[in-house]
Amino acid sequence: MSAASTRANPGAAGTILPAGAAIRVFLAFAGGYFMSYALRSVNAMISPGLTTEFGLSNAQLGSLSAAYFFAFAALQLPLGIWLDRFGSRRVDASLLLVAAVGCGVFALATGPTMLWIGRALIGAGVAGALMCSLRAFRFWYAAERQQQLAAWMLVAGTLGALITTVPVQLALPLLGWRGVFWVSAALLACASAAIFFLLPHEPMQPPRKGESQWAGYLTVFSTPYFWRFAIPAMLIQSSFIAFQSLWIGPWFRQVLGMGLDESARALFVFNTVLMFAYLALGWAAPRLSRRGWSTLSVVSAGSMLLLAIELAIAFAGGPHAWLLWLGVAVVVTVYTLTQTHVSLVFPERLTGRAFTAFNLIIFGGMFLAQWLFGVAVDALGGSAEGGSGFRNAMVVWVAAQAAAVALLVLWRVNPPRHED
Repeated sequence: MSAASTRANPGAAGTILPAGAAIRVFLAFAGGYFMSYALRSVNAMISPGLTTEFGLSNAQLGSLSAAYFFAFAALQLPLGIWLDRFGSRRVDASLLLVAAVGCGVFALATGPTMLWIGRALIGAGVAGALMCSLRAFRFWYAAERQQQLAAWMLVAGTLGALITTVPVQLALPLLGWRGVFWVSAALLACASAAIFFLLPHEPMQPPRKGESQWAGYLTVFSTPYFWRFAIPAMLIQSSFIAFQSLWIGPWFRQVLGMGLDESARALFVFNTVLMFAYLALGWAAPRLSRRGWSTLSVVSAGSMLLLAIELAIAFAGGPHAWLLWLGVAVVVTVYTLTQTHVSLVFPERLTGRAFTAFNLIIFGGMFLAQWLFGVAVDALGGSAEGGSGFRNAMVVWVAAQAAAVALLVLWRVNPPRHED
């Protein structure tokens, strides 16, 4: 690809990249995000082994898993500056190597502290897996493809979550949970190499003269329209991923009385449905837009339906109660649209910072949700028979989410105007 072609009208048309290169770009980034999501979700399956070996409480288990989100969130602000300065290819390839080191530390852990450090390194290393791809997509693909590509990236991520259900359950007797992390370290190294050696450089825009790189965040965070979507995303999308990556497994086992194998199969079905829901969203998003459905209307309608399903989950029992979680998997996918929608209202020079600012809110929320839900379970009944602590905590969660949905619907602020 010539230098002239990379400078010409970045992001305006998908023809900047030939079809073969466009597919290669997507698949390389999708491989990194596959590993990010797999490592985010794997604790839901290995938590019994960790609890037995290290004697972890629910709060400790939540804190351990939340270390991933804590490190992930902490890296978002510098990540946005790195992306706008160095580009997606170099940043993502470098960070995935940090995640590989974190997997090695986790596999060698002799106590909870070392587990926490390894988990935090993993979170830091995969902090750019999605943001790097979305930033690159803005420059290499047409504007009308952005939300569709974001949905397809979530398909790749959900495949990673699928791997951590039945396949990991089958691998545990052979590899143990430590072996799973050694395999993960090797796969992360391969993903890093593919991104660094196989992808082109995206076009870069220099900062405005005299403008601080950090000042761009002031523009993003001071925009009310950003917060109209970010606050509901923090309360709803963040909580969903906290459940998917940890608490749904204990819910199946302690609230619904499933065995480990039965729980693994249910998680596999749950993540399969989620994957197909993301595929369906990728197909439906441009069609809904052409029919006059705005991102706000789609997300608002989906949020209200989601709250009703979660409230039913809080009280449901019996052998088929777990099926309600499949409804959550389908409806929550509408939040995939919000991050790209909000980020695209900012100028191209702020692309990396707009994406990572939103991601900071989401992953900060994941850290809090994954930790505080465990605290709430212990405080509101613990692991008593029937899962009363889990059920009570879910009711509290639904109330908080309802307040966020009200903010989304009632706070009438418009997107900012800008000149790039």
